[in-house]
Amino acid sequence: MNSVTCPVPDEQQPLNEYQELKESWFFRWATLDRISYLKPVVILWAISWFVAAPVAAVSFPPAKHLPQFLLFASAGAFVIPGLALVRLYLGWAYVQRRLSDTAIFYEESGWYDGQMWEKPPEILAQDRLVVSYQVQPILQRLKKTFITIGVSFAIGILLWIIL
Repeated sequence: MNSVTCPVPDEQQPLNEYQELKESWFFRWATLDRISYLKPVVILWAISWFVAAPVAAVSFPPAKHLPQFLLFASAGAFVIPGLALVRLYLGWAYVQRRLSDTAIFYEESGWYDGQMWEKPPEILAQDRLVVSYQVQPILQRLKKTFITIGVSFAIGILLWIIL
């Protein structure tokens, strides 16, 4: 955005917020190729087993109830990666909303002096192109990940009932 025509401070301009998110160590994770994106999810899930397995073992001793232990520990291990994925989604959804909105709220010097700025049509068009081609695919990927986790939980529940 042109700082001459835009009263919004640089760090609060939606395009700059998007750029900052894209370059952030944590949020950049969602922009990586498929293998690089899934790798931290699997690593977090595997590390979470160190907490989930002992908790599951108390309720379902592996020697007596191995299938229940595995299902319970697997589900419990999804808590930490699930929280990380929710945080990723919320951050990208926030930037999507800021880029898509026709008017944006900003603070000039603090929380007490908020203003609204109506985006000119050319800036709104540019921001919405970024949403369409950059942010939407990231949100779609995260939604697919949530669906996959949900299906995994559903399969786990069915297996639990069967066993």
